[in-house]
Amino acid sequence: MNTSRRDFFKTVVIFGVTTGIIGDNRIVCAEAPARSDYEKNRIQPYKKNPRYWQYKGKPVLLLGGTKDDNLFQLPNLKKHLDLLASVGGNYIRNTMSARNDKGFEVQAFKKLPNGKYDLNQFNPEYWRRFENMVKLTNERGIIVQIELWDRFDHARNHWSETSPYNPRNNINYTAKESKLKEEIKNHPGSNENRLFYTVPAHDNNQIVLKYQQVQVDKMLSISLQYDNVLYCMDNETSGSPEWGEYWSKFIKTKAKKLGKNVETTEMWDPWNLSDAKHRHTFDHPETYSFVDISQNNHQKGQTHWLNAQKQRNRIAKHPRPLNCVKIYGADTGRFGNDRDGLERFWRNVLGGMASARFHRPDSGQGLNQNAQAHLKSMRLLTAELDIFNCTPHSNSKLLSNREANEAYCTYLSGKQYAVYFPNGGSVDLGLTKARSVFTVKWLDIAKSKWRNPKTIQGGKKITITPPGQGHWAALIIRK
Repeated sequence: MNTSRRDFFKTVVIFGVTTGIIGDNRIVCAEAPARSDYEKNRIQPYKKNPRYWQYKGKPVLLLGGTKDDNLFQLPNLKKHLDLLASVGGNYIRNTMSARNDKGFEVQAFKKLPNGKYDLNQFNPEYWRRFENMVKLTNERGIIVQIELWDRFDHARNHWSETSPYNPRNNINYTAKESKLKEEIKNHPGSNENRLFYTVPAHDNNQIVLKYQQVQVDKMLSISLQYDNVLYCMDNETSGSPEWGEYWSKFIKTKAKKLGKNVETTEMWDPWNLSDAKHRHTFDHPETYSFVDISQNNHQKGQTHWLNAQKQRNRIAKHPRPLNCVKIYGADTGRFGNDRDGLERFWRNVLGGMASARFHRPDSGQGLNQNAQAHLKSMRLLTAELDIFNCTPHSNSKLLSNREANEAYCTYLSGKQYAVYFPNGGSVDLGLTKARSVFTVKWLDIAKSKWRNPKTIQGGKKITITPPGQGHWAALIIRK
C-alpha cells in the first residue's frame, strides 16, 4: 500500500544547504570547517603524482586490514581502529550493509512492533553507528572507502527475511506497486533484483527510488562533514553502467551544493580486468576519479603483477589512483592461501597501487598477526623509500637471472631500489648506470625488523640474495 508522504520530509540546514531527512531523526551537525580548508585537506589524488592519494595536503599510501566489511556496525570499533593505527594502518572498507550475519547488525530503517519496516522512518541506532565510525576514523587519520550498495544484502535469505526494501518486509509498498519480487533465489551475481534498476535510465521506479535517494541523502548528511571519505557505488556489481553512473552523479551533485568535491568509483564483479564491464570505470575519468581493481587480487604470482601493470599502463594518459580495498588470500578461504594474500599485498604496493587492504576473514587476513606484521614492515620500508616517485620494474634489464614470481622491484633510478622476495631466491640488480656507492639492508618482513646495512659499489650488476626463506625486502639506497 502507498503511505502518504505528508510529513515525510523535514529539513535541516547543513553548511547553509537544505537537505531532506525522515521523520524526527534530526541531524545534528558539528561546526563546518572552512570550505577552502576542506578542499585543501580532503582525500584526493596527489597533485604531483595522481596515481597516489594525498590527505591534509601530503601524499599518503593507504594500507589496511580489518576483521569485517560493514565496520561501522562492529562492537568495540574504537579498539579495532586503535589496533589498526598502531601497526601503520590508515585505510578501511565500509559497506553500508545491514544483513544479519553475526547478530549485532541493525537496519537503516525503523522496525515496527509488527515486525515490518517503515521506510518513512530511520533507525537512529544505525546512523549513530555510522557517524561514530566516520568520526573515529577521521580523528585517527584513517581513510574510509564506503560502498553504497552490496548485492549480497538483496538476494536469497537476506532479501526475503531481512531487507527493508523487500515489499514483504515493509508497510510502504506491495510487490505489485513496486514491481519487486519477494523471493530472489539466484546468486546475487545474476543481478536479478529490480532494486538495482530503479534509476531513470532503466525502470524509473520512483516508488522505490525515492527511498533509496533519501537513504543515500542521510548517509551524505553525515559523511560530507568529514574529509576522509571515498565513495564506491557497489560491491562486486554485475549491474549496468547506468546504475553506478546515476549514484556517482547523485553524490557529486549533493557535494557540489555544499561547495565540496569528492572522489568516486565502481567495483565490478569480473576477475578479468579486461572484461568489458571494467571499461566503464577505466575509460570514464569524468565519472569515476579512481579505479578499484580488487578483483585482480584473485590472480596469483607473476600473473597478478603483470595484470596490475597492464592497468597502470591503461590509464597512463589519465593517471588516477588504482585501489585494492580487498586483497584475498587466507588458509581459511577459497581464493588462495595465506601466502597468496601476503604476496599480493607486497606486489600491489611495489607495483604502484595507491591502496592495499587485507580482505576480512575468512577470505582474507583481516587484521590477524600476519597482517599486523606485514603492515608494520611496509611502513618501515616506505618510511625510507620514496614510493610516490618510484617506478615498478617492467623489464629484465633491471632484474635479471630471475624466475617467475621470484622477486619484484620498484625504483627511483640511480637513487633508490626496493626488491621484494616472496620466498627466498637470488636475482641480479642492474646498477650499471649507477656508479655511486650504495647501502643495502634487509627487512625481515615477518618480524618487522631491519638487518644491519652493508655497503656495495654500483656501476655493475649486483647479485641480491635474501638471508633466508620467507618474505624479505632489500632496500638499496645511494649513500
